[in-house]
Order: sequence, then structure tokens, then C-alpha cells
Amino acid sequence: MEKNDVISTLNDLIQTCKDGVEGFRTCAEDIKNPELKAYFNDRAERCTRAAEELQDLVIAYGGDPATSSHLSGTLHRRWVDVRAAITGKSEQDVLDECERGEDVAKHYYEAALKKELPEDVRLIVEDQYSGVQLNHDQVKSMRNQARARP
Repeated sequence: MEKNDVISTLNDLIQTCKDGVEGFRTCAEDIKNPELKAYFNDRAERCTRAAEELQDLVIAYGGDPATSSHLSGTLHRRWVDVRAAITGKSEQDVLDECERGEDVAKHYYEAALKKELPEDVRLIVEDQYSGVQLNHDQVKSMRNQARARP
């Protein structure tokens, strides 16, 4: 894989992490449950650290790291805000949207892992992908619990 392709792939993942930061922070703002609020704030911080780790890799490969989220992530959050203004934000609604965001993150990481990444990059991307999968599974479990409540 050429250096520019590595940098492009990493920048795509940086934007994905930035989407996660913004998405988890939005969820934390919108949720009343203090345990979920703390969970979402923690996940936002983890996404921040993941983005920083990827940015360091981009610099090591001689590139300029991305500094913003994907346009699609921004658009998704705006749609969530519009929908919430109309319907209100229940715990289940927030968790549903969070799970959708984690589905998107999984997609980006899976696409990156299908590429022939250099070993040092692959190890970091695989490690971060494990975190994305864990986030997704935890959010899905919390969402299912919220759905089961009367």
C-alpha cells in the first residue's frame, strides 16, 4: 500500500473518531440518566484519544492529519436534532441513534481492515476496531434494556 493511501485511510478513520466524539457528546447532553451520561462522556474521551493516536500515525507517515469529522456524521447529528425537537428525546431514542453511529464506525474500520495496511498501522486499527465493536455491543445491550422497560 502506498504511503498516500495509508494516510488517506488513517484520515478517514480520524474523521470517524471525530464523529464518535461529537456523537457521544451529543448523547451525553441529551440523556438524563447520570450513568449513561458518564458512559457517553467516557466514550467521547476514548474517541478523542483514538483520533490523536491516528493523527500521530499520519504525521509519522509524512501526512497532514484530518482535524474534523465527516460531513455525513455532521448531517446525521443535525437530523437527530431535528427529529428530537419534533418527538422528544427518550433514553431509547438516544441509544438508537448512538447505535446507528456505531454501525457507521464499524463500517469504516472494517473497510480499512480490508486494505493491505502496514503492520504497525494494522495493529493500531485492529485494536481500535475492537473498541468500536465493544462500544456497539454495549450500546445495543443498553438499548435493548431500554426497550424492555415499560
